[in-house]
Amino acid sequence: MAQRRTFVLGALAATAASATGFGARAQAFPTKPIRFVVPFAAGGNADVTARLVGDGMSRKLGQTVLVDNRPGAGGVVGQETVLQAPADGYTMVIGAFGTLYVSPLMAGKPSMVPSFAPVSMLSTVPMIVVVPANSRFTDFQSMLAAAKAKPGTISMGHAGNGTPNHTDILRIQENEKVSFSIVPYRGSGVGLNDVLAGQIDSYVDQLSSSLPHLQSGKLRALVVIGEKRTPELPNVPTLAEVGCTAFDGGTTLGIFVRQDTPAPIIATLNAAAVAALADPAIRQKFVDLGATVRPSTPAEFGAFMKTEEAGIGDLARKGLLKPE
Repeated sequence: MAQRRTFVLGALAATAASATGFGARAQAFPTKPIRFVVPFAAGGNADVTARLVGDGMSRKLGQTVLVDNRPGAGGVVGQETVLQAPADGYTMVIGAFGTLYVSPLMAGKPSMVPSFAPVSMLSTVPMIVVVPANSRFTDFQSMLAAAKAKPGTISMGHAGNGTPNHTDILRIQENEKVSFSIVPYRGSGVGLNDVLAGQIDSYVDQLSSSLPHLQSGKLRALVVIGEKRTPELPNVPTLAEVGCTAFDGGTTLGIFVRQDTPAPIIATLNAAAVAALADPAIRQKFVDLGATVRPSTPAEFGAFMKTEEAGIGDLARKGLLKPE
């Protein structure tokens, strides 16, 4: 009996020591630099956002956050790189619903959403519908009326198939039962040039790239494709304000890690990201970029992803968004 009691006590002590050791290791995270994968080339919105937030997270975590650009296939290449790393929090990726769902869909691959765990939203760049300054359309209602009266005659450009600009047009068409002549471009630059020249009637664009033309008076914004007005364009109404079905059509970026990453590690990364976004200097830089800072809990980010799935996933199910 005494031998059995000694064995049980010894086993309990070993278990406690093991648990204590595990807790110490979890609490010690991170003990080495963290890799922050950007699945796009340097210089773009995702890259700038990652570098701003990564710098702030480094100070909070006490470890360097190294940005690693891995462009290709609309984000799929970089995301696959993260999935090849351990689920230990030392490899993060910046992404959006579009990069995890739409980009794989356009490439004929399954959704990557189930493979990643959300950490925190970071920022949203609002999306707007712009027209030339001399356009006959003075508001979005008149454009919709013209498109409904003569389906397919009002042209609306976007930055490329599968981009948020594109899916926003598809969602507006579905919600408002209207049909535009959709014109795809390879990036915003060429498309903006065409709308500035009056070659197309309208263009769906990120606020950040259209803002200089709006400020110079060369373009006019008709509506914000979102649920709130933007500070930069206080007089431009939202979809709901013009009588349309509202949805969040901006480009919302956030941090993801591999699914099955321990919850305490995700919580540590979330706290660091939220702290970075609370830094006044970092917040001001986002404002300068035309972006809205948008920190969140992992649960809030997960709920946002489900909302996006309901809207954009519906386009795929109806065959309106499909592989090229």
